Amino acid sequence: MPVVVVESPAKAKTINKYLGPDYTVLASYGHVRDLPPKDGSVDTDDEFSMKWEVGNDSRKHVKAIADALKEDNALILATDPDREGEAISWHLQEALTKRRSIKKDTPVSRVTFNAITKDAVTEAMQNPRQVDMPLVEAYLARRALDYLVGFNLSPVLWRKLPGAKSAGRVQSVCLRLIVEREMEIEAFKPVEYWSVRALFETPRGQTYEARLVTLAGKKLDKHDLTNATQAELAVQAITSRALSVTSVEAKPAARNPSAPFMTSTLQQEASRKFGMGARHAMQVAQRLYEAGYITYMRTDGIDMAPEAVTATRDVIGDRYGAEYVPDSPRMYKNKAKNAQEAHECIRPTDMSRDAKTLKLTDEDQRKLYDLIWKRTIACQMAAARLERTTVEIGSADGQVGLRATGQVVMFDGFMRVYEEGRDDVADEDDKRLPQIMQGDPAPFAKASLRDQFAKSTSDSGDRVAKEAVLSENESVLALQHHTQPPPRYTEATLVKRMEELGIGRPSTYASIVTTIQDREYVRKDKNRLIPEEKGRIVTIFLLNFFRQYVGYEFTATLEEQLDDVSAGGRDYKELLSKFWRDFSAAIGETSELRISEVLDKLDEALAPQLYPPREDGSDPRICPKCGAGQLHLKTSRTGGFVGCGNYPECTYTRPIAGEGAQGEERLLGEDAGDEIWLKSGRFGPYVQRGEPTPENKKPPRASLPRGWSKDDLDLEKALTLLSLPRQIGDHPEGGMITSNFGRFGPYLMHQLADEAKPVYANLKDPNDVFEIGMNRAVELLAEKRANPGRRGQAAAKPLKDLGEHPDGGAMQVLDGRYGPYVKWEKVNATLPKDIKPEDVTLEMAVELANEKAAKKGSKKKAAPKKKAAPKKTTKKAAS
Repeated sequence: MPVVVVESPAKAKTINKYLGPDYTVLASYGHVRDLPPKDGSVDTDDEFSMKWEVGNDSRKHVKAIADALKEDNALILATDPDREGEAISWHLQEALTKRRSIKKDTPVSRVTFNAITKDAVTEAMQNPRQVDMPLVEAYLARRALDYLVGFNLSPVLWRKLPGAKSAGRVQSVCLRLIVEREMEIEAFKPVEYWSVRALFETPRGQTYEARLVTLAGKKLDKHDLTNATQAELAVQAITSRALSVTSVEAKPAARNPSAPFMTSTLQQEASRKFGMGARHAMQVAQRLYEAGYITYMRTDGIDMAPEAVTATRDVIGDRYGAEYVPDSPRMYKNKAKNAQEAHECIRPTDMSRDAKTLKLTDEDQRKLYDLIWKRTIACQMAAARLERTTVEIGSADGQVGLRATGQVVMFDGFMRVYEEGRDDVADEDDKRLPQIMQGDPAPFAKASLRDQFAKSTSDSGDRVAKEAVLSENESVLALQHHTQPPPRYTEATLVKRMEELGIGRPSTYASIVTTIQDREYVRKDKNRLIPEEKGRIVTIFLLNFFRQYVGYEFTATLEEQLDDVSAGGRDYKELLSKFWRDFSAAIGETSELRISEVLDKLDEALAPQLYPPREDGSDPRICPKCGAGQLHLKTSRTGGFVGCGNYPECTYTRPIAGEGAQGEERLLGEDAGDEIWLKSGRFGPYVQRGEPTPENKKPPRASLPRGWSKDDLDLEKALTLLSLPRQIGDHPEGGMITSNFGRFGPYLMHQLADEAKPVYANLKDPNDVFEIGMNRAVELLAEKRANPGRRGQAAAKPLKDLGEHPDGGAMQVLDGRYGPYVKWEKVNATLPKDIKPEDVTLEMAVELANEKAAKKGSKKKAAPKKKAAPKKTTKKAAS
């Protein structure tokens, strides 16, 4: 029986079902080897040779494969059909050869399938090949580049910018996009402009709305009306004239469906429609693929297999009718700048099975499968037919012109099934117009535009001021607007931009976006990506000292060269040699600089942003607190900030985003002769009484509780915080009960005379710290003493029992101090924020636990389960 190796146990289970008892199917659990994170793993003096190590967690999996080969001397490598999958197959072959499990007479073959179906797997087994070395070499080049950049650049960051965690070949370019967008927003100066609308009535009494497009006989551009006076004159010009319909033009139009999904567009649409992060979307897609429901989910391709196109057209005809099937199949060509090895699009493996037919129990899997099915069906459907109508209304003297637009859907076509989401609000006016005839008079409606005005100000994402100029009968309306800065990136729009620039690969987008958040360079707020000060200062540093290596064109060109390697058209060692020659020189130059020199250069580069002109004309570098010190750029473990040069006499600091930015120090007032300040620190905002002095080096301070906004904080609230801990009263059995805020939230504290340590009881509502009474406090403390939880005998109750890990040991979801987590033996893996405990499956839990165990490394060796695991593995193999 040949030994077939795939990546995951879920995939192994599905394939085993198709291959039957004539094959032994085992899982490698991802990459089995990696470069150890130490100097010399890539030897630049020995033609970039790499020193690979089998990971601690992978040794048992490699051993299981080696043991199986003792009985079945044939190896079939069936890892994923992409560059990473090819690399895993190569790693396995190398590792097994090194331990002599692959002998001279051991046949080794490579098979790939784009979908885990019986037909696809059977066909792949009939067409084996050898490992594709150009693909492997492209992987080796990419891995070496990432190592050389990360391992050599990150230490420079640590030394020059305290608090910076890492840099990466693609990660730093991605971060640059987010930081530069934020700087565009901060530099943006809104411009006022006005628009004018009018409400007209047809002879049949139906109303329609039109906008002013011509004034004083000239075409009116969007921003031409710059103030209320001009808007008022425009309203008068409209209302003082008789108007009529000068033309009605109806044009047929068509809308074609979007192409089927590839990795990046699936991530974008999952973000738009469901708010799924890129990483989570790929995890869900992975489970659908491993279950055999969809084709491979890491692909740059948008073409469909001919048999899939035929099947899709058949489903369309059966479900929706022949008129929805176009005369000829739709063909899609890849538009990506750097299309790598061509794979098919992401589509269902069986087009006849929709989400309802599959009866998926996991909600996210159901939603994502439904999205993929609908997109695939729609991509082969007939175009939607529309009729777009434009109505021109004008005065006899040609001084005033208005335009009404609308459209009617004549045939819905693909829109019956699916429409692509939009990142921004579309400008197109989709309203349906009543019947309007050329030459008809255009009297103003008796109805008011006031309601429409109120709706436009509440629905608009723009900063539309609630100012308007209304005609006497309120049928003509002028609205004030302001131009808008570019929006912050969402994960969807960031992935789209990276794809446009040719940066990274679909398989890497999710991990890159996750990494910059894990490094605390970027935070996500309301689905928008906002750079932290740490991320901003790292980007400015790299732009000043390593500009070429965070350049968009340079990074995209490097990707194209890696594609050449994968196609066999370029030597990967020459590529590495050329890169390393220039990069090592830049590292050497920067390493010799002192931190003060680095900060001076960054201070100079950021000067226009850090020290913009002040309204009073004073020197923007003078400290606004002491009035004497010069402001300078400084760094800390949390990133960059601006501080007074008179420190420690003056402790003024503010974020590098500028004066008035969120996080700047604010004087709230005085109390008993002390200044009360609102400041921002490493652990968030806090209030402080006075400033440090030689006599009082640590003045009283208190952090803002969770849920408190620093924008709403005033002197009274600050003094309330500084008065903590609050004494609630004497406990009936002796001792004072106090309330306060701690690291884990609001709490009560009390200690009886015979207790070695105080008892702490958590409070759910932060306001309870200031409001809870004696009776309730005594009751909560009694409950805590009766059920001490973690420190007592009561064990945490599992939220969900998941079953057995493939290597043995129960798996559960528990609720912990830091949120829900997966527990396996001595491994605790926190659940990602976007995954609910009830949605966790055994496969998800195994993946999370294995990742955490791999990170723990040698610590996992101490777990007693390590000794028992091989026995269980042997039993599985024997069965």
